[in-house]
Amino acid sequence: MQQALVEDLESAISARTIGDRAAMLRRVTDLFLAVSVNLSDAQINLFDDVMSRLLEEIEVSARAAFGHLMATVPSAPPGIIRTLALDDAIDVASPILAHSAQVNEATLVEGARTKSQAHLLAISRRQILGESVTDVLVDRGDREVASNTAKNAGAAFSEFGYSTLVRRSLSDDDLATCVWVRPEIPRQHLLKLFVDASESLKAKLVKLKPGRADLILEIVAQASQQIQAKARDKSPDYAAAHARVYSLHAAGALGENQVAEFAQQGKFDETTVALSIVCNLPISLTERALVEEGPQQIIILGKAADLSWNVVRAVLLLQAQVRDAPALKLERCFESFTRLHAETAKKAIEFYRLRKRATLPRLH
Repeated sequence: MQQALVEDLESAISARTIGDRAAMLRRVTDLFLAVSVNLSDAQINLFDDVMSRLLEEIEVSARAAFGHLMATVPSAPPGIIRTLALDDAIDVASPILAHSAQVNEATLVEGARTKSQAHLLAISRRQILGESVTDVLVDRGDREVASNTAKNAGAAFSEFGYSTLVRRSLSDDDLATCVWVRPEIPRQHLLKLFVDASESLKAKLVKLKPGRADLILEIVAQASQQIQAKARDKSPDYAAAHARVYSLHAAGALGENQVAEFAQQGKFDETTVALSIVCNLPISLTERALVEEGPQQIIILGKAADLSWNVVRAVLLLQAQVRDAPALKLERCFESFTRLHAETAKKAIEFYRLRKRATLPRLH
């Protein structure tokens, strides 16, 4: 068998016409499928090399037929899979990008970064998509690619991916609904998506997710603070963060350094709870400051609580990450923080407390 294999592969390499090469590729492929279970790594590499060289000079239809076949082969040579996946012809690349278990994440990322929107759409149809792939799909992909990726139950998203989806949702109601129904979307992104949505979109989101209707109707009825409270109450992540921060506070270990550490680690819930404690403010205010407000609100909170600039800076950077804000002008923020008098900041916070008490519902 070894001798027959060598002779067939040598014949394949020497084939001259396109027709001869296409026919030889079919022969080599049939041979590979027949013996692949018993091949050594060196023999698989030999097949890989020969198939790749034959593939270079055959017409698209023959490459496409080969791609459809290789997409279903669990032991397909890695080199030929990469070649097929990065073929400029979508008929060739599509089955590999969408279905092959042999194509690795690095190749998917390369294809997503460099190939056509049709290639990106094929990638978005895979059963499993890692964060490095979805980062590129939702950033570079067109409307159809972004929606298809958001609909994919097997897709995982990074903080960047979620922020990009939420940002794009502001001008695309269909994408917003795809993002809204994802069960694992982090709470801060859920809040931002809804808070920034138009009234008509908010109404759609309420109807789309009945399980969240009680939560969302409060926002639709102009009760964003109530929705934040409801979201916190229903969030196991928030409950764990609340318990952890209050445990530190009870032990006398919650100070401004701990606030900065939470912010630097991107821990949204811990940061909002810690800020509410050190600033002696309702959690609704510190949470809204991070999600909805601009940098000035954080600066006021920090100055009123006598926090250092390093702590305020860390919280501002977390806010920019949560809100997917443009590049933060830290020098300008530092100037505002330096110019702001602590007494002025404290008066602003006290005014908020008075207004809050004045709007509390009366008990009957």
